[in-house]
Amino acid sequence: MPNNISDIKVPWSGRGLTYTEEEIATVVEAMRAADPLTQGHYQSEFEDRFKTYTQANHAFAVSSCTAALELSALLCDLGPDDEVILPAHTFAATAIPFARTGAKLVWADIDSDTRVVTVDTIHPLITDNTKVIIVVHLYGLMCDMDPIMDLAKIHNVLVVEDAAQAVGVSYKGRQAGSIGDFGCFSFHTHKNISTLGEGGMLTVKSDEHAKLVPGLRHNGMRGYEGDRPHYWVPAMSNVDFDVDGLWPYNFCIGEVQCALGSKLLDRLKTINADRKTRADRFIEAFRDYPELEFQKIPKDCEHAWHLMAVRYNGAQFGATRDDFLSLLAYTHGIKAVVQYHPLYRYPLFEKAGFGKADCPNTENFFDNMVSFPFQHWMSEKEFTDMINLTRRALDDIRNGNFTHD
Repeated sequence: MPNNISDIKVPWSGRGLTYTEEEIATVVEAMRAADPLTQGHYQSEFEDRFKTYTQANHAFAVSSCTAALELSALLCDLGPDDEVILPAHTFAATAIPFARTGAKLVWADIDSDTRVVTVDTIHPLITDNTKVIIVVHLYGLMCDMDPIMDLAKIHNVLVVEDAAQAVGVSYKGRQAGSIGDFGCFSFHTHKNISTLGEGGMLTVKSDEHAKLVPGLRHNGMRGYEGDRPHYWVPAMSNVDFDVDGLWPYNFCIGEVQCALGSKLLDRLKTINADRKTRADRFIEAFRDYPELEFQKIPKDCEHAWHLMAVRYNGAQFGATRDDFLSLLAYTHGIKAVVQYHPLYRYPLFEKAGFGKADCPNTENFFDNMVSFPFQHWMSEKEFTDMINLTRRALDDIRNGNFTHD
């Protein structure tokens, strides 16, 4: 049995896509031409194109999706008596900015079939103190948004869409990030499109909130040009932002990243379509293997297939999820992983008083989840090998050819 990482045939990659020569040329051109190297015309172009692509009212390029979430948390104007409803089955960055405000985090369970929050998992948690609902389009699947938005409207609650994994997909013809009050996107190295490893976008619905973002994003500055008699008075880098209770950050993104991001929008539909084609093939390949249970996709909810996460149901053959992962990695050379430990299990949240939750679907899915390598650039041979070797591993389990991890 192989016992080290060098024996892996199908790796879990650190990047989600490779760049075309045209995209690389765009980066080189921006490196030569950009002046300044931040907050210039490439940023404006990226924001304008993204706003059009997503049908959002406003779009602001930032350094990461975490930065977008931090800005949305600030703009929600939260206090210690306010409650924020959000899934525990998500990346920690969904929750940390809202915990930082001093608000109370209230964990919502996921739906057992779709593995995202629904109005049915959110509604019982609504109280008079609820101020924000965060929905996470996890793995790339859009949540069923209309019932959630109707609930939010009844209770006068803001809705934040964590669309980090769902760029370019829609719900009933409306793009992810354009439905709630705020949309937060990621261009991290793992994502369907990446602006050189890091990057993000914040979409904003209201004009009132949007007016605050440029100052909050850049240390209270509105840029080097402004409505002043002389640009140097009182200083070129002037702090124009002054809103009680709001302290600015630096969440700026570089011009070269923005140039690439704008260019990648040309290929986003193709990238997502490629991922869907492979997802369909992968799911079909395991039609006769109920040991792997795939995410259900409701009508009207598109899927970006950022990740291929399944529920392992092979315990009937005596093999645990960890037995399956061990067999995949060390016998068949596939590096699958486990993701999104329920956030309330982490000491970081437990110590803050957020360690209790009633989330049985979250517990069940996490304890049995397997996430397969699914990078866009995976070769056809690697993809076919992953299917065949995974089928072989499941056959081994059915035949009792495994050892307990």
